[in-house]
Amino acid sequence: MPHGPDKLPDEHGLEKPVLPGAVLFICGLNSIRSPIAETLARSLLPSKVYIASAGVEKGEADPFVDAVLEEVGLKKASAQPRTFEELEDDYFDLIITLSPKAHHMALELTRTKSVHVEYWPTPDPTLVRGRRNQILDAYRDVRENLKHHILERFGSTG
Repeated sequence: MPHGPDKLPDEHGLEKPVLPGAVLFICGLNSIRSPIAETLARSLLPSKVYIASAGVEKGEADPFVDAVLEEVGLKKASAQPRTFEELEDDYFDLIITLSPKAHHMALELTRTKSVHVEYWPTPDPTLVRGRRNQILDAYRDVRENLKHHILERFGSTG
């Protein structure tokens, strides 16, 4: 049975995802989408996978992110947003971009490197207006969408 580079057959002949050694999530400001993705991935993937997040630019911490993560028993891995340049390590097997600007930057950064880049279009919940609960619902949608993508991409490995 043919298989792609992201999956290998297990002992039963079923394809299972190959886990990268290091994953980076990038969004515009590293204040909402990528920190949520990083926190979820850390909770869902084995601890041997190095996971980080960054932004194209440095944003401000967003209290709604803390609120929607606490709803599912999680706490953000990093208290403050950071840019790609501020990361301690810049070697990643997989970079997952969550906004068009982040995707463009990742493709530019990896032109001469052997790094796999994936684009997971993720809406910006700050564009939602309304009551607090309506805004929180937009953040919850981002959280659930990212959780679904992580489980679909990496399987339930944790």
